[in-house]
Amino acid sequence: MTKLDSTALAMLQQRCPRCHEGPLFTHSALNPVHFAEMPEHCPVCGQAYEPEPGFYWGAMFISYAFSTAIMLITGFLVYFLLHDPAVWVYVTSVAVVAVLLTPLSLRYSRTIMLYWFGGVAYRHRELEPS
Repeated sequence: MTKLDSTALAMLQQRCPRCHEGPLFTHSALNPVHFAEMPEHCPVCGQAYEPEPGFYWGAMFISYAFSTAIMLITGFLVYFLLHDPAVWVYVTSVAVVAVLLTPLSLRYSRTIMLYWFGGVAYRHRELEPS
């Protein structure tokens, strides 16, 4: 795994907030059953991914904001690209897009929750001389 010095890139790639190397999730976001599974600790530095029991309940609010944005953007795109179609087209398109993006919404809401509210700071490891 490559180490990322940028916190924003580490968040986008869903890496450990302490070392920016270990993955936050055990399976791909495309796995329909296990997309939300996280290891208990970072496999590289040992950082706990759940600072306290029930920590990720707060991620629901972040996920709600993502879902709202997804639905608004989809609604506007349908309106402008399809020239104000029937209501069932709005409902169907918004529902399909929301369901398809649910794994990404959940994963990024947990990632943001851990980075912003987890109390973990990035520790830059210097290169060790060989």
